[in-house]
Amino acid sequence: MIASSARRILARIDAAAMLAGVRDWAAVNSGTYNLSGLATMAERLAAAFAALPGEVRLVDPAPVDRMTADGRIEPVAHGRHLTLAVRPQAQRRLLFFGHMDTVYGPDHPFQSQAWRADGALIGPGVTDMKGGLQVMLAALSALEAEGAIDAIGYDVLVNSDEETGSLSSATLIAALAEGKAAAFGYEPALPDGTLAGARGGTGNFSLAVTGRSAHAGRNPEEGRNALVAAADLALRLAAAKAPGLTVNPARIDGGGPNNVVPDHAVLRVNFRPADAAATARADAAIEEACQTVAAAHDVAVHRHGSFNRPAKPVDAAAGRLFALVEAAGAELGLTLGRRATGGVCDGNNVAAREVPVVDTMGVRGGAIHSPEEYLLVDSLAERAALSTLAVLRIAEGARL
Repeated sequence: MIASSARRILARIDAAAMLAGVRDWAAVNSGTYNLSGLATMAERLAAAFAALPGEVRLVDPAPVDRMTADGRIEPVAHGRHLTLAVRPQAQRRLLFFGHMDTVYGPDHPFQSQAWRADGALIGPGVTDMKGGLQVMLAALSALEAEGAIDAIGYDVLVNSDEETGSLSSATLIAALAEGKAAAFGYEPALPDGTLAGARGGTGNFSLAVTGRSAHAGRNPEEGRNALVAAADLALRLAAAKAPGLTVNPARIDGGGPNNVVPDHAVLRVNFRPADAAATARADAAIEEACQTVAAAHDVAVHRHGSFNRPAKPVDAAAGRLFALVEAAGAELGLTLGRRATGGVCDGNNVAAREVPVVDTMGVRGGAIHSPEEYLLVDSLAERAALSTLAVLRIAEGARL
């Protein structure tokens, strides 16, 4: 039985208002590199989260660069990140995090919303994660309105670059996660409500190969074929895959006219290590492959990129937080499963600060990152209630 005080808090969750909020936010294109759209989204979020106590701030992104197709390093502009600090002097503090960016750029054909025959809402970002942001806001608003969590403090972070690796917000995530008793992220759950448990890590690299051009017929022996060297590099890295480590050579930029030995190529490759040991093996494999290919083909290889998200295991502390969330779900009549995934998110970065985290507290839905992305509308109030009860139990002194 849910106590009358908790029922009073849950009654404040307004599903219709949440849906209207999702539709308003999803109407704003906020692809990671759409700076004007992100600025609009940040303004709307700032206005919405201002209903909570504390100061809303829009924080400038940290500098980020990338390697272009011709091997140059250039800066990449990002949008500002939203933060909110509530009762910063409280002894027990939590972190709530999400992201405002989507994978749909301003030129992507998927821009509008529609209703599916079964009542699901189709739209860009409705599930990943503008629906999740509504869940976070509704839960915190209900708890604050009843004074139910005055004993704890918290930070809110909504960054603008999660979909591309959180490179401009990584230091901010680390700073806000430091010392927190627990953290909740609002990535979507699976359609049946299953939560993501352990996560692997990820690293993205661009490897620029510089050779020497020559005439393909007259003096090819004087050339150093960068495209062939990049292909060799891709094969060597692909061969580094092993249990606990997947490797995906994804693209080679380079080449030119058929009668010219190409002197430049860039290999793009993604690594998914299951744990810290696999990350170390992957790093060593990159170094060895670069050195071997450089010597074998008489080329130069320049490495750019990083393992930007460490693997996220479910340790004892995280296990207790999952148990607390599952118990809150049971109070609501929900059976919450959990399973490991190779996908990554900011939960990886938060867990790296030794903070227990459940990072799929968002809505139920599916087909994310596709033109069929959909939100199961009844999950808005359901998942807001789940967050509300979980946070309430922490405020009441649940062991973490």
